[in-house]
Amino acid sequence: MILYGIKNCDSVKKARRWLEAHSIDYMFHDFRQQGLEESTVKEWLQSVDWETLLNKRGTTWRKLDDPRKDNLDEKTAIELMLENPTLIKRPVLVNDSTTIVGFKEDVYQQLV
Repeated sequence: MILYGIKNCDSVKKARRWLEAHSIDYMFHDFRQQGLEESTVKEWLQSVDWETLLNKRGTTWRKLDDPRKDNLDEKTAIELMLENPTLIKRPVLVNDSTTIVGFKEDVYQQLV
């Protein structure tokens, strides 16, 4: 199981605490420090749609001065997320069978 996010994100911190409290082994991948491959994002998009993955409510989106922002499709969204990983809704939890975007305790509870 891999938890993707950035270490100072509150939602990521909640997810990490929850996983540790329930003794669930996971690896943490900080995509701000370790980067993010296009293949990884495309893997996620096999389970969730790009509109779920792209965080349009965050500061990064509001501050983004990019004309592509007004004419979005999946390809453009992937480009923007790879250029600005903090546009990705966090955390992203991946195991063998599923990809979960965001932290909701009731959804994580189904992992145990």
